[in-house]
Amino acid sequence: METYRRAVDFDPREKKYVLVEFPYPSGSGLHIGHAFSFVGVDVYARYQRMLGYNVLFPMGWDAFGLPTENYAIRSGRKPQDVTRENIAVYRRQMEMLDLSFDWTREIATTDPEYYRWTQWIFTQLFKQGLAYKKEMPINWCPRCKVGLANEEVIDGRCERCGAETQRRMINQWVVRITAYADRLIDGLEGTQFIEKVRAAQINWIGRSEGAVIQFPVGGGELLEVFTTRPDTLWGAMFMVIAPEHPLAQAARSSPGVEDYLNSSQRKSELERVELTREKTGVFSGVYARNPGSGERIPVWISDFVLMSYGTGAIMAVPAHDQRDFEFARKYGLPVRPVVVPPGGWDYDSAAYEGLEGALVNSPPIDGLPVKQAIPAAVEWLSRDGSGRRAVSYHLRDWIFSRQHYWGEPIPMIACQQCGWQPVPDEQLPVVLPTVEKYQPTDTGESPLANISEWVNTSCPKCGGPARRETDTMPNWAGSDWYFLRFIDPHNERTVADLEKLRYWLPVDIYIGGDEHNTLHLLYSRFIYQFLHDHGYVPEGIPEPYIRRYSHGVILAEDGSRMSKSRGNVTTPDELVEHYGLDATRMYLMFIGPFDATMAWSKKALVGVKRFHDRFEAFFSAQASLAGGTERASAPIIHRLIRQVGEDIAVLKFNTAVAKIMEALNDLQSYGEPLNRGDLRCLSQVIAPFAPGLAQRCWQQLGLPGSVHASRWPEVDETLLAQQTITISIQVNGKLRGTLEIDPGLPENDVIARARLVEGVARFMDNRIEKRVIYVPRKTVNFVVS
Repeated sequence: METYRRAVDFDPREKKYVLVEFPYPSGSGLHIGHAFSFVGVDVYARYQRMLGYNVLFPMGWDAFGLPTENYAIRSGRKPQDVTRENIAVYRRQMEMLDLSFDWTREIATTDPEYYRWTQWIFTQLFKQGLAYKKEMPINWCPRCKVGLANEEVIDGRCERCGAETQRRMINQWVVRITAYADRLIDGLEGTQFIEKVRAAQINWIGRSEGAVIQFPVGGGELLEVFTTRPDTLWGAMFMVIAPEHPLAQAARSSPGVEDYLNSSQRKSELERVELTREKTGVFSGVYARNPGSGERIPVWISDFVLMSYGTGAIMAVPAHDQRDFEFARKYGLPVRPVVVPPGGWDYDSAAYEGLEGALVNSPPIDGLPVKQAIPAAVEWLSRDGSGRRAVSYHLRDWIFSRQHYWGEPIPMIACQQCGWQPVPDEQLPVVLPTVEKYQPTDTGESPLANISEWVNTSCPKCGGPARRETDTMPNWAGSDWYFLRFIDPHNERTVADLEKLRYWLPVDIYIGGDEHNTLHLLYSRFIYQFLHDHGYVPEGIPEPYIRRYSHGVILAEDGSRMSKSRGNVTTPDELVEHYGLDATRMYLMFIGPFDATMAWSKKALVGVKRFHDRFEAFFSAQASLAGGTERASAPIIHRLIRQVGEDIAVLKFNTAVAKIMEALNDLQSYGEPLNRGDLRCLSQVIAPFAPGLAQRCWQQLGLPGSVHASRWPEVDETLLAQQTITISIQVNGKLRGTLEIDPGLPENDVIARARLVEGVARFMDNRIEKRVIYVPRKTVNFVVS
């Protein structure tokens, strides 16, 4: 590996930690979408090295997970063997694309020396009271005999086999991420995340202020609900509880309840809360007392209420919540308005959900505007003893158990005498045993439960007989802290050396997909904040990432998603074979903005290939000359240095490539030999995009070493100041003046100056400007009427 790719710990140069999400190595290999994002980040990393930074640009493999296990079950092969083969394919393709990763820091989440520390992090969470075991509902496929994520249930059926799914209660390990909910919001102030990433994090956590209200039911029981609108309590006409709620389970003997609960078991949580789905329910036979009005109101069961969110119960105010309104109309339940907006409202046609208006039918707070009524209602509830001020979160604790084989064993031991005990540090890792069969068990346990010699062990506290936990960790577990291990990948004493972490952290830029802007980013920030609290990462660096940036998506030529089933997947292998490495890389960067969704175009790729060949031919011809002294082209070169550098710095790769193309056209138009210094700069400017082409150009000049280890050329501002061009200014296509400008002047500035040209303003007076046509370096045409 070329030495310029290696990051150097404690180097006196300023560091730059550039991170791209490491991939899951599937059997299909890298597709062109992977190549697009990886090449973009590689261009950025190469540029930062040439600026003189000590760049850490690592790569590894997020290799545990269900797809490999499923393939192992179908093929009868070991997941370990499949994973090794897939990693080898991915690495070959990455090397083929000349991605300048520091391979000396390569990691894989499936390596026991890596997941030793994943397990250690879990034991620390347990010791701090942030990991616990709880019975919770999961989606269950009776045919595959596995628990399924919500995303794996389609229309109530298992995505894998098509069988109807069920809801099953199962004991699972849960991580108390909610303890960090406020920190995870407030910590965003210390980052430079783009707004959509910040919004995704904040919305997922979903912090809201309101009140907890207690509704008495028979036998001294209380139904607790959280609401952000305690002022509407006097309009609560019924209650709704989740099918999993203990009160619903106790009401199975009431008419229709048993059938309804059974049908709810076949739906995933995503289906149950789908906004467009018609809401269904059944009366539980139970009544509650509204603590505000004193009225006896019915308690209904509906699967749009989830036990995993809030208290599993809501107060239904049909006059002021559209979902409740539709439910009330369907089942003939009463509607009572308690907020009257200015101008009135037709409560027979829809709910009024606004915050403008005054309270009615609510004796303690009648007449108050809504914004005053909300705190007044909380105060009344507190005095009455039936409620209290509270903060609620959409965020729920993180379900950490998976009943699968291919994952990190959860390092916990169950002892009848001592309860759950963490595996001692010196006994980590708990190595995933090799087994012959990976099929799940009839009980819903992991296949590890069948390995008695592995399961049966001794309690680390009392030494008595005990059993290992047989659940494995979710695929998120290994990816939550991998950026730390890249800093010190071979440390046998701790997650990573504290001084090395202090040198490299925080990550300067983290680039990945939109789909990971919520859960992955949230989980990894949580784990980092936890480690920070307990001194395992440097004090004074409370957040792991400075910038988070989302890359775009490449679609097939017909605008659809690329997929193997459609047969429209483009692989980097075939492109490199037909068009060459450098043309492929340049096209991937030229296809469109790095954060956009774009359709693949073979025709455009052919155009970029022609540019590549023209550039190489031009450079070879210039390099073969004795070396010109003509400096007329120097301003073009130095303007290009500045423009390309500025564009790469903000990830505008497509405009950078476009400017290189434009510069080549201008250089060819001169027809005079280029100075060798300018040719040197030209090879450096194209180097991040086309590393092979740039190195060939470098060698044609007889320069030693690697162009990629050279310093990015400095801009000679005096050259730029010496050159101006004259462009024509038109109104409705007729010449009305000229303007002398710097060729690098931004378009908006050119147009602004054009409006001030003498003679132009006169032709635009009292006319409506329809549009402006700007032809760079040539013309500004104002179209007016």
